[in-house]
Amino acid sequence: RGYLPHHDVPGVTQFVTLRLHDAMPASRRSEWEALLRIEDNRKRRTKLEEYLDRGLGECWLRQSRIAAVVENALRFFEGQRYRLLAWVVMPNHAHVLVEVWHTPLAELLHSWKGFTARKANRLLGRTGAFWEREYWDTRMRDDEHQRKALRYIEANPVKAHLVTEPKEWTFSSARFRDEYGVLRLAAATAGGKG
Repeated sequence: RGYLPHHDVPGVTQFVTLRLHDAMPASRRSEWEALLRIEDNRKRRTKLEEYLDRGLGECWLRQSRIAAVVENALRFFEGQRYRLLAWVVMPNHAHVLVEVWHTPLAELLHSWKGFTARKANRLLGRTGAFWEREYWDTRMRDDEHQRKALRYIEANPVKAHLVTEPKEWTFSSARFRDEYGVLRLAAATAGGKG
C-alpha cells in the first residue's frame, strides 16, 4: 500500500496509532486484508484496533526495557514541541493523543519512531525494521471526540485483557492521573529523547 492520507497541520489534536512492523504479519494477510477494505472509516479503525489487540508478532513492547524507551521518547519533548494528552504502550503497538504545535505530526512520528527503533534494536541485539512505516491518525473533531479517544487509549490494556484497571498498566498515562482525572507529569528521563 501507499501512504495513507494524513491531516497534518499545527493546532490540532491527533489520535495516533503506531505499530510494530510485524503486528499485522504477512503470513496472516488473509485475516487482516479484508479489514483494510471496510469503507466506513470508524468501523475499519475499530476492526484494525481489535486485530492489533490480539497481540500478534514478536511483541517487543511487552519487554519493560523496550516499552520504557518508547514511553520516555513520547514524553521527552512534552510541553516543548507538543502537548501529550494520553498514551499507552501495548505489546505490539502504541497509541498517542497529542496536541500538535509547530512541529508537524509526521516529523514527530519520524523522530519518535527513529529514535526508539535504533535504541530498541540495540537493546534487542537485532537489526532491521522495528516499526511499520505507516501510522494511523485521526483528527479530534471536538472535546467529546477527544474525551472518547483518551478513554479508549487508557482503557486499551483492560479491553485487551492484560489488566483489570487502566492504572495497573505500567506504560500508560492512566497511572499519572490524579483523583480528578488531571494528568500530572514529572519530567521524562534523559534516555528517552524523541
